[in-house]
Amino acid sequence: MSVPLRVPFKTALRTVNSVEDIIVAVYTDEGAVGYGEAPPTGAVTGDTTKAIIGALEDHIKKTMIGREIEDLEGTLKALNGCIHGNTSAKAAVDMAIYDLFGQKYNVPCYKLFGGARNKIVTDITISVNDPDVMAEDTINAVKRGYETLKIKVGINPKLDVDRLVAVRQAAGPDTIIRIDANQAWTPKEAVRILNAMQEKGLDLELVEQPVKGYDLEGMKYVTENSYVPVMADESVFSPMDAFKIIQMGAADMINIKLMKTGGIYNASKIAAAAEVYGMPCMMGCMLEAKVSVNAAVHFACGHSIIEKIDLDGPVLCSSDPVTGGAVFNEKFITVSEDAGMGIKGIDGVQWL
Repeated sequence: MSVPLRVPFKTALRTVNSVEDIIVAVYTDEGAVGYGEAPPTGAVTGDTTKAIIGALEDHIKKTMIGREIEDLEGTLKALNGCIHGNTSAKAAVDMAIYDLFGQKYNVPCYKLFGGARNKIVTDITISVNDPDVMAEDTINAVKRGYETLKIKVGINPKLDVDRLVAVRQAAGPDTIIRIDANQAWTPKEAVRILNAMQEKGLDLELVEQPVKGYDLEGMKYVTENSYVPVMADESVFSPMDAFKIIQMGAADMINIKLMKTGGIYNASKIAAAAEVYGMPCMMGCMLEAKVSVNAAVHFACGHSIIEKIDLDGPVLCSSDPVTGGAVFNEKFITVSEDAGMGIKGIDGVQWL
């Protein structure tokens, strides 16, 4: 499935002009269909388009065919055990299985996950650019009603402070600003830049993944020495990653993304661990279209420990080929009350 973006999406890791995702349809012998979606985000997950298709065709399909939807636990354990890694392919099938489970018992998935609320409010991402371009994008986002902005930084650390000054001036004092460095800085560089930003009165809510994902000690250093709270993103793929970060005190918050965890099954374990330890979570997404972001909406609406929302993928797209599912009205997202995930169909899919 190909969906053009309104404007190019730029981070410290990549530039993207359109969403090019794999759609998965899982059918039951009773005529039901569940949908999933997997973005090829090689720079983060290592999953490419061909790798996702290969994992589905060569491993996952063979494991899933013939299983019972009622055996949710057994089916998802089999999915997670059939191939190492390949979290995006697993996530696509995982959300389709939950979709079918909800349909089977005629309940929307967010109620299966806890039913904490049926509406959430997302931020919107401002791509990394020259300061004047980012200021213009900020003004446009505020005019569209967004109260929280997620600012991409990290391509040129020397410019990052200037970028944030321009954004804060354009946004005004009442707009919440969070930043995402996408692993771009060294620990000492991160502390220097973040503290300089706060000293300039930029009033940042949090910084997402300031250092390399594998550098937990470095992230802990930033957490302990920065004026800005730290959120772990690329450092958290599995429940074990989350436990380690929580126990080390390596971050203040965790960003849960279905494409990193391999789907809702493992995301639920991360949310449970965070709740036990009282660590707030964000529900985030890669650059994804509505099918997979819709699954993330259901998950976020189910769990009160998820306090922050970064699910702007569909509003960054120039069109929506998906019928049904959550309603995205700029910053406001309302989950569907239809059974399962609520997806009715997808236009423009080139079925393999």
